[in-house]
Amino acid sequence: MRTELKQLLAELFGTFVLVFIGAGAWALHSGGILGAAVAHGVALMVITYMVGGVSGAHVNPAVTFGLAAAGKIEWPRAARYWAAQIGGAILGAVALRIVLADRAGNLGATLLADDVTVVQGLLIEAILTAFLVFAVMVSGVLGRNGNMAGLAIGLVLTMDTLMGGGLTGASMNPARTLGPGIVSGRLDDVWVYVVGPCAGGAGGALLARYLHA
Repeated sequence: MRTELKQLLAELFGTFVLVFIGAGAWALHSGGILGAAVAHGVALMVITYMVGGVSGAHVNPAVTFGLAAAGKIEWPRAARYWAAQIGGAILGAVALRIVLADRAGNLGATLLADDVTVVQGLLIEAILTAFLVFAVMVSGVLGRNGNMAGLAIGLVLTMDTLMGGGLTGASMNPARTLGPGIVSGRLDDVWVYVVGPCAGGAGGALLARYLHA
């Protein structure tokens, strides 16, 4: 019981960090898409090294969903991870609201660009998340990159954000969308950011398991 409590706290803390840093960079327009991509990627790399040994540093319901689909985590524990991740994301968004005050805007909520349809958004989020979860499976779960796992995973998130940031906000993470969305009241097309990443996460995890079995 104590071990799982530590894991859930690690997931809550890690997702808090990801939202506070990543969504904060979006909200402040710190360096545009490049700045947001670097903020998200570095944050995930650091989180992986901080709490990866405790919980696996999923910090993303789509990652947890993919690993559960691939048989790497039990579904009941996955559900508890989701609760911790969403809780951490909401707390991160609340903290942003407090510290940014009038500069908070929509708290870096992930929204579809005006010329992006929901179908395109679903595909973008699914494909980008598949890349991310593939990297998590290979580097984090299967241990193919040793101590470089955090760097590898963080760089994948960076490259994904560079490509999709201007199209969907490059969430790849239902918690990353829900936290700022709930606190700012911007939940436009929220189902896109749940269905797309979870489908992509399952696909990426299963493909990685097959190729690296």
